[in-house]
Amino acid sequence: MMLCFTLLALLCCGFASAGVIQARSSSYSGEYGGGGGKRFSHSGNQLDGPITAFRIRVSRYYIIGIQVRYGKEWSEYKGGSSGDLEEIFLHPGESIIQVQGKYKSYLRKLVFITDKGRNFPFGKDTGTSFNAAPLHPGTVLRYISGSSGSVIDAIGFHWDNYPTSCPNCGK
Repeated sequence: MMLCFTLLALLCCGFASAGVIQARSSSYSGEYGGGGGKRFSHSGNQLDGPITAFRIRVSRYYIIGIQVRYGKEWSEYKGGSSGDLEEIFLHPGESIIQVQGKYKSYLRKLVFITDKGRNFPFGKDTGTSFNAAPLHPGTVLRYISGSSGSVIDAIGFHWDNYPTSCPNCGK
């Protein structure tokens, strides 16, 4: 009898905890571009903090390279060395909430849109359009991934909640 009571108690606890549903917050948009280049991901960089700046290298036709600052730390640069380097900084607490762009075999245009109503366009306005945004309300761009060689071949966007702590932001 005691065994039956224990099993019944365990089953009830299991059903009660199954009723607690954790809200999802992460999502992915992409991949936009061609199939060439070497794969990269900034998944580990997001631990350094929120995205605070971008360095984008552009040519007349393509997005040549990209580097992202997470907290106070710059990611490894990905892409080629030709073209002009442009740099943007986000305001404290500002986040990317949408990315638009164009691609053919390579990435041709990026437009970063922030929650403060600012937008930062880079590149040439030709190719197939994309509009990347998070699936879940209140989430922001946390990191990028893609492939690169002498240009950015393809890019993807990873969305999640704004980080609640940033141990490396105070460096």
